Amino acid sequence: MNFDQFSFDPRIAARIRAVGYTTPTTIQQQAIPKVLAGRDVMGIAQTGTGKTAAFMLPILQRLTTGPLRRVRVLIVTPTRELSEQIHDMTRDFSQNSKVRSVSVYGGVSKPSQVSRLRNGAEIVIACPGRLLDISGDGDIDLSRVEVLVLDEADRMIDMGFLPDIRRILKLLPARRQNLFFAATMPEDIRKLAGQILQDAVTVQIGEIAPAKTVSHALYPVPANLKKSLLLAMLEQMSTGRVLIFTRTKHRARNLARDLEKGGHRAAALQGNMSQNARQRSIDGFRKGKYDILAATDVASRGIDVPKISHVINFDIPNTVDDYIHRIGRTGRARRTGEAFTLAAQADEKMVREIEKQLGTRIERRRLPGFNYGEFVPEIPFPESQSKPQSSTVSNRKRRQPRRHGRNNNHHRSKRGR
Repeated sequence: MNFDQFSFDPRIAARIRAVGYTTPTTIQQQAIPKVLAGRDVMGIAQTGTGKTAAFMLPILQRLTTGPLRRVRVLIVTPTRELSEQIHDMTRDFSQNSKVRSVSVYGGVSKPSQVSRLRNGAEIVIACPGRLLDISGDGDIDLSRVEVLVLDEADRMIDMGFLPDIRRILKLLPARRQNLFFAATMPEDIRKLAGQILQDAVTVQIGEIAPAKTVSHALYPVPANLKKSLLLAMLEQMSTGRVLIFTRTKHRARNLARDLEKGGHRAAALQGNMSQNARQRSIDGFRKGKYDILAATDVASRGIDVPKISHVINFDIPNTVDDYIHRIGRTGRARRTGEAFTLAAQADEKMVREIEKQLGTRIERRRLPGFNYGEFVPEIPFPESQSKPQSSTVSNRKRRQPRRHGRNNNHHRSKRGR
């Protein structure tokens, strides 16, 4: 099965081949025909399963006919990073056509975004706040939008955007196609979808859980030894790029600084950074300038870096859904990945909730050679796993930091959206 089955316009088909897409994912196989047919769609699938292409490709097919240089498609996203990711994919797939897209979000110059809108665009990819700001100034006309996409709709609710979404809906024509895509579907989203979607088809792929290509491991450790354990793990691990999640902006910034001092190529990504600084961190991580990215949950959505081999939860997330989205940054596009969580005694309740969602007990590990002092794990190690080893962990220490070029398939390094 390949993309030829969808009979896309030759210009789109050529770009699909050019970017290296061959076999559609399950969500793409099921959602694309429905979107092409003009149906409202509720798409629920794990992160990394190809949801963006599932709605973008049929949207571009729609735009091969009809008027140009007016806003016909509005895609609303929760974060700047996701907006840019979708914008980049749109440009990749529309390169052979006259379709234009504009990304709109806060933290950067509003006049430059308004200027691009005035030059004409068929697709606007926007975060709610800046979109409403520009609309309030009269600088965007949403009255002729044909397709509305709410991407990562669950995350938008989590971030408190529901009132903004309702305000945006009032600016749109009543007759339009509506597409909701998310990795989880809490009750608030189901209620909103019920109010907006018309005769919708639901496309749900598998259980709402991390991809099966990801393996999980837990490293019980007292909170005061977390940083030391992390540094020791990175000395022993053979990895691609590593994404490390922290609970606070301050900790992400300090952790990236300490990793750099230890000889790692690391950067931070957190909400207090300017958009330009955030983009430099993401681009550097994606292109191999940085091996490690220390980030808050701003990176759990909208960072599409295919070669993230490991996600490490330096701080356990606040919810099971957050765990799913963090872990979804690895094991993407059918690749394998590993997820490590550093768990203190206070994290045991959340560990149990995560295990309940996964439907299995997460393997407990000790790092060989690391001095835990008198620490006795509150989350016990099974005797049979007293010396657990990942295929990517070695007892042999590296004398010097390992550095990579862009191709990480044939190297060993401290890697770390």
